[in-house]
Amino acid sequence: MMDLILWRHAEAFDLAEGQDDLQRVLTPRGEKQAARMGAWLDKHLPDGLRVLASPAVRTEQTVRALERKYKLRAELLPDGSPQELLELARWPNAKGAVLVVGHQPMLGQVAAQLLGIQAGECSIRKGAVWWLRQRQKLEQTETVLLTVQSPELL
Repeated sequence: MMDLILWRHAEAFDLAEGQDDLQRVLTPRGEKQAARMGAWLDKHLPDGLRVLASPAVRTEQTVRALERKYKLRAELLPDGSPQELLELARWPNAKGAVLVVGHQPMLGQVAAQLLGIQAGECSIRKGAVWWLRQRQKLEQTETVLLTVQSPELL
């Protein structure tokens, strides 16, 4: 059994003229979203969890709210692919749980692919978490959506 938790970065300021997209920071609202979701995740995440995040400033600010060790990985930058994310997470063969803090549309593409959604992409709200589990059931492997959590509802 393996859990893959996808956490989209919290709300960030819009891109300013001449600004590098990767340097965008969280808004005050985004900081609150990250803090609420970080506290909720901390209560529910298992021990031994691996945490991976995009090195964009807004994702690093989001993951810091969890107050756990994390690794920054360039494969999770906005131009990364769903396949790169899955390889990095070692889905579905790793044991335990992996939390990935990243961006749309990649996170939504991963969720759609794993859940067999034909649209090709799910819309994941800023600051939200999608928690997926790969499990064996009667000699068949299936992916189950355990929960979708939005910071506004915490």
